[in-house]
Amino acid sequence: MIRGIRRRFMRIAISVLALAMVLVAVIINGANWVNVRGELYETLGYLGEWGRGPQGVGPRGNLPVRKGNPSRHMRNMMNESRFFSVTVSGDGSCALSDATRVSEEDADSLIELATKALAGGRTSGFYGDYLFRVDGESGERVALFLNCETKLAQVRSLALISAAACAGCILLAWLLVGLFSSRAIRPLVESAVQQKQFITDAGHELKTPLTVISANMDVLSLETGDNEWIRSTRKQVANLRGLVGELIYLSRLDEEDAKLQKIDLNLSKLVEEGAEPFVGMAEFAGKALEVQVEPDVHVTGDGAMLGRLVSILCDNAVKYAPEGDTIALTLTRSRKGVLLATDNALREPMSDETLRHLFDRFYRADASRSRESGGYGIGLSVARAIAEKHGGTIKVRQTPEGRVRFECLLGKF
Repeated sequence: MIRGIRRRFMRIAISVLALAMVLVAVIINGANWVNVRGELYETLGYLGEWGRGPQGVGPRGNLPVRKGNPSRHMRNMMNESRFFSVTVSGDGSCALSDATRVSEEDADSLIELATKALAGGRTSGFYGDYLFRVDGESGERVALFLNCETKLAQVRSLALISAAACAGCILLAWLLVGLFSSRAIRPLVESAVQQKQFITDAGHELKTPLTVISANMDVLSLETGDNEWIRSTRKQVANLRGLVGELIYLSRLDEEDAKLQKIDLNLSKLVEEGAEPFVGMAEFAGKALEVQVEPDVHVTGDGAMLGRLVSILCDNAVKYAPEGDTIALTLTRSRKGVLLATDNALREPMSDETLRHLFDRFYRADASRSRESGGYGIGLSVARAIAEKHGGTIKVRQTPEGRVRFECLLGKF
């Protein structure tokens, strides 16, 4: 249990940290991309209306000029930009019109790039490492292409650095949380250990007075004869003794170093033998228990514990199935391992809240019915602890037909 608490604490801490770091990285990269994209579009817009003459940046000949002059930063951007323009005829063919700023590029390759970028009637957008815009609505139009390779490389570099930083920090945090998680959960661990120790000590201390009470009832019965008060006291002593035994057993299962006598087991035979007493119990209660077991299913585990698991599931199904119901106990091989399951009808549907808490200690979906059946409210908790000790899982679900199905997966066979 302590190891499970530590793992959950680590998962929650790392998940929160990872989510926060990824969110920060997304915000930073998103803001950077929006800024770079806006700057590139603004540069392209100015380049469409301004040109570079002998004196530097200045208005183009007959093109409209934006209101106000570009800022000094924008002038520097325009001076450093590499761009070319093509003339687009009415039939969509392109002719290179200005390539002075990309003179090292081959003219044919530039025309081919422009033709592919403008295919499908696009008038603006990114194509490879170029951002383009088409001016004019009919006849011959001018398409301007701005080389964004440097800016896009910076965007990709920041994204890569952010991803690497996130991964590195998450890994470092995982190591640090792993090292210091024991300190963080120490109060909880100490409380859990004290609770288990109290249960164990109290259980052993209660055994003596229970034995004395039971012996006194025997003596009293010999002296006065049997009567309803003696029978009632004996019944309550037996119930309390059973509860103490279950608590001590569950407390031992919770211990990290609990010893399991794991051997190769014929689970098919164990399930058949474990279910046999409950067949008669079910028949006596007006129900039927059908056992369907695949032959020669083997697992490695503790025979006593797995036998107790079978008994708990059978006992639970027989106690709470309505009269006249047919209960199914099955053992099958599945792709993930060995599946032990019980299926029985319900006297009344259970809520999702009840299903979520069925494996909690002392939880009872119907307290009055549990008292009538003699349950302690910890049987399913013991079943879950046994399954987990064997590296398995146990879960419950309610079928559309109004039946309840417990499924215990015990790992690979």
